[in-house]
This record gives sequence, C-alpha cells and structure tokens, in this order.
Amino acid sequence: MGLVDGMRFAGLPALLITALLLAISSLCAFPAQARSAVVGVPLSTCVARAHAGDRPATMFAAAARYDCGHRQTWFGSGDYWVISQPLDGVPGVQSRSRVRIGSLWQDSVTLYALYPGGKIRGWRFDGREASRHLQLGAMIEWPLPADIGPPVRLMWHVRGSANLRGILISPTIATPHESGQANLAMTAIYAGFGGLCLALLVYNFAMWGALRHPFQLAYCAMVAALMLYALSSSGALAWLNPTMLNNDRLRLNYVLLCAGAATALIFARYFFVPAVTAGWVGKAVNAIIAASVVATAFVALFAPWHIQLLDTAFSLSFAAIIVVVFPIIRRARAERSPYLWLFAIAWAAPILFAALRLLGNLALIPWSFWLDNSTILSMAFEAIISTLAIAYRIRLLSLERDEAIEREIIAARLADTDPLTGLLNRRAFLRQSIGREANQALMLTDIDHFKRINETLGHDGGDEVLRVFARVLRQAAPGALIARMGGEEFAILCPADRAVTPDAVLAKLRSARMPFDLTVTASIGACTGPLVTEADWKAMYRRADRALFDAKQGGRDRARFAPPVAVRAA
Repeated sequence: MGLVDGMRFAGLPALLITALLLAISSLCAFPAQARSAVVGVPLSTCVARAHAGDRPATMFAAAARYDCGHRQTWFGSGDYWVISQPLDGVPGVQSRSRVRIGSLWQDSVTLYALYPGGKIRGWRFDGREASRHLQLGAMIEWPLPADIGPPVRLMWHVRGSANLRGILISPTIATPHESGQANLAMTAIYAGFGGLCLALLVYNFAMWGALRHPFQLAYCAMVAALMLYALSSSGALAWLNPTMLNNDRLRLNYVLLCAGAATALIFARYFFVPAVTAGWVGKAVNAIIAASVVATAFVALFAPWHIQLLDTAFSLSFAAIIVVVFPIIRRARAERSPYLWLFAIAWAAPILFAALRLLGNLALIPWSFWLDNSTILSMAFEAIISTLAIAYRIRLLSLERDEAIEREIIAARLADTDPLTGLLNRRAFLRQSIGREANQALMLTDIDHFKRINETLGHDGGDEVLRVFARVLRQAAPGALIARMGGEEFAILCPADRAVTPDAVLAKLRSARMPFDLTVTASIGACTGPLVTEADWKAMYRRADRALFDAKQGGRDRARFAPPVAVRAA
C-alpha cells in the first residue's frame, strides 16, 4: 500500500469517532421540540404516573402531580398520564385538527381533548386501532372533530408503556394539509429506498447467478432484509395489514433489523480475502452474529417480559457488531486490500448512525425522529457504495481471471510450440492431425546437408536457417498445419483436395534469401490418405518418410510421391 493509501486509512477509526462526536453535539444543540417534530407545532409535555381511580377531568386539573423536569425514560415502564401545555398559544390552532405522536411499545393510548366550558372528549387506540391510524414514518395520528372547535389542552393516558425511548414522543398538532404533505414526503423517501433496494437486489442477484461469489448472495440477503425493514418500520406494513397489532410490528422491526445487520456482517466477512477474517476475527464475527440472533429471538418471543433488559441486550449485540467492523478494516488494510477504501466509505455512514441510534436506545442521548429513521438513508448510501465496491471487486476479479487465462494460453502455446521456429511441435501436430475425416495430404521435408550448414555457420547460424526455413514454409503453405518434427525435419498437412504441391514449396525455398546468402535446398516426401486414427497416421508417415528417403537418394532438392493409403472399409 502506498503512502497515500496509508494516510487514507491510518486515521479511519479516529475519523469515525470524530464524526460521531460532532453528530452528537450537533444533535444535542437543537431544541427538543425541533428534534421530535416532523410536521405541525411541537407540544411540550409533562408526565404523571397513573394511579387507580384517576379520571380525565381530575388529571386535567391536577397540575401538581405532573413532572416537567425529568426525562421520560427516568420514570421506567408502567401506566402514565401525559399532558400538553395550553393550546391558546399555538399559532393557527383553529385549523389544526391532527394530533400526532411517535409509535412506541405500549398497550394502548387514549387521547383526551379539553374544550372550552370543561367538555372532555376521548379517543382510545389499542394495538390494532393504533395500526389503523399509523401514518408513514410510524406516526400515530388522531383526527379531531371539526364541529366542536379547537381544544384548549390535550392529555394522553398511556397504558403498558415499555418506556424504552420515552412514554410519549414527538407530540405535535398539525393541519390536515401538513399531515398529507408529511405522508407524501415519507412516501417519496420510502418508495425511493424500496425502488433502490429492488433494483440493487435484482442486479446483484443476477450477477450472483452468473459469478457465484458468496459475498454477492450475502449482499442480496442484506438488501432484502433492509427493504423489508423499511416496509415495517415506515408503517407501510400497517397500511397493508391494518389488523396487525402495533407491538407485533415493532417485534418484526427487531427481527428485520437484526437480519439486516447480521447479513451485513456476513457480507463484510466474505467481501475480503479469507485472511481478513481468519482466526479470532472470524470466531468473533460468528459469536456476535449468534448473540444478536439470540437477543432478537428473546425480544420477539418474550417481550414485554423484562423488555428493558431484553432491549438492552439487543442494543449491546449491535454495539458488538459495530466494534468488530474495525478489526476487519484493520486486517484488510494489513492485507493491502485494493477495495478497502470503497468499503470504508460505504460503511462510514451506517456505523456512524448505528452508533448514534445505539446511544439513543441506551437513553444516553435524546430520541430523534430523523435519527430513528436514519437507517433508511444511511443504508441507502451504503447499498449504493457497496454495489460500486462489488462492481470494482468483480472488475479486479475479471482482470485476474483474464490474466490467468492469458497465462494459461501462453503456457499451452509454449507447450505446443517449438521454441526456435514458432511452429507446432510433434505432440501438438499429432493431436491436431489425427481424427480428420477427409483425405489428407502429408509432406515431410528435410533440409539438405544441414550438418554441413551447422559446420559452416555454427549452431547459431544453423538456428537462424531453421527460423527462416520455417517462415518460408508458412508463406508457401498458408492455412496448412505445419510442424517441426525434430532436428531439420518438418511436416506439412492439408486437405487432399486443397493440397499445396511439393514443387511449389521447393520453388519457394529456392527463391528465398537465406542467412549469409547461403544456398539452402530441401527434399520432400509426400503421401495422401485418411487420418482418422493413429494407425492411419503411422501408415501415412511411413510412406511419406520412405518417399523422403527416395528424394534424398535421388539427388536431393526434389520431391517424391508415395502411393496413397487406401481408405479402410468400415
């Protein structure tokens, strides 16, 4: 890895930690209402623990029972009353008829509205009713009746609150237009993410079908889990199944988020070479995945039993997933992985926002709607960059494959080629010759007095004569199979009906300019016949070799023809 690469990755953990701290500080710098609101006017709230015999009218008047100073998570789980500030200071309250809160783990929520003259109206939402009134972004919405006029104050009775993130979060009062605009905006966000996931899923699954790399299948599983998580966490699943209990939808969120994180870790494991996750790192990855699956199973099966303990275990398993990414990056850097930089960019945002969500889950920073929904945006970013990383890796794999194929081809050519002349050697010639169906014409040619040439020019000069001789044969018999059979003996093979005449070859040799203007001649023995089997080859070779001997005996620089080999009966 070069100096630039070293500088790029040496400070990666520090960069992520710095970004995390900056994000926390910027998040905490915003007012509480601005963080919790999506649309409408944020409402400030105070909390009172519910007691047996409490009545809405009593609780509207019992200001002394409400605690406005502590954070909601300080109170623990149970039943609560949550009251808003008086609404007379809310701008445009006459047109605001939509009360919205964030979806949380609770048995039921009843909204009470206090109207002028002391009249109180109430609307109770249990788990199924909450699902029916769930808006995109997982916001529960109550439509207030328009025939009474605006209320002067709002109050919620929350039963069975797990109080993991709060008792009642993100309360706002909005206009119908603001509510519709919020749904429209969230539809665009979730539909865009869903379309992106679907496109990436189809593309990468098709690529996996062709290339069969394990990291491609892990990536497809991760994208599918995230797409389903977006469907559930957004509230769209409740639109598809309005009878679903809202708490069951939250259980499913745990399962799908665990599936996304576990498959993401598996993708990270298989994305790099095996050495990156060898030894203790691989064992740690397996243990963390198993721990997260067990923690998720306990939440899904046993909540709300000890739900705060189970949720903490779930959050800590995610913390372990975040932590184990760093030794993977460190190992990949040590292995000089060429695609580490893309992986680091892709995972920076998910690690950052997962860490922030983890701090929120552990009640170390305030709850934020956009932070709670940051998984969608950060994983969309990760999915895009990871696809680029996959494409980049596949490109490198294809280059390695092409180089391997090229080396294999070169090795095969070297194994089949005479290194001096570049012609086929005897083994390759026989492999390509035997098995031809039509009658073939075989010519064996031998350079005349080659020993004398070697004695005159030396072995280097003799080698140069062999090279020039081979080049002349290629020119004299284009398209024919030509080989150096050994020493100064060469073979030419072509179909009998398109055979090159030996006299034409000899004429080409006589006119060729040889090294040192030396006169070089050759003798040729020719034969025709079938070449279907090795026995056919032996028969043709014996006759052509005998004809070559006759040409030598007859004075050299000439050709002799052997009787054709008869075609054997089938």
